[in-house]
Amino acid sequence: MRVVLQRVSKASVQINHEINAVMQKGLLILLGIEAEDTQEDIDWLCNKIVKMRIFNDENEAMNLSLLDVDGDAIVVSQFTLHASTKKGNRPSFIKAAKPDIAVPLYEKFIKKLEESLGKPVGSGEFGADMKVELINDGPVTIIVDSKNKS
Repeated sequence: MRVVLQRVSKASVQINHEINAVMQKGLLILLGIEAEDTQEDIDWLCNKIVKMRIFNDENEAMNLSLLDVDGDAIVVSQFTLHASTKKGNRPSFIKAAKPDIAVPLYEKFIKKLEESLGKPVGSGEFGADMKVELINDGPVTIIVDSKNKS
């Protein structure tokens, strides 16, 4: 399971010209799921995300977590995070989980993140054509992969 965390001052997800999720300060989380991902990956990543100290304190140092700043989150599924670009010029998405595996894991990830934050989390819609807008704060963009825990 792989995420791209983008610290934002504002973000939204639009599907079919309708706003599906909107937030202010927090994290826009792009989530890529592989077939071998499990609840263990979800638990580890959600714990890492809510405790990662990437928000500025009063001294403008990144010392505060999403929990510390009572930030919001939006989760957007993005199978392209598992693109293989080793051969040729057309990415292969063979490692990305198929919908029958990915959708339940996506939903479990959102539920676990809500439990960890103690509040609702916005989301996109799995498999939908989405328009994502954001104001990247910093900019701060961090990639975390549950397969690289050490």
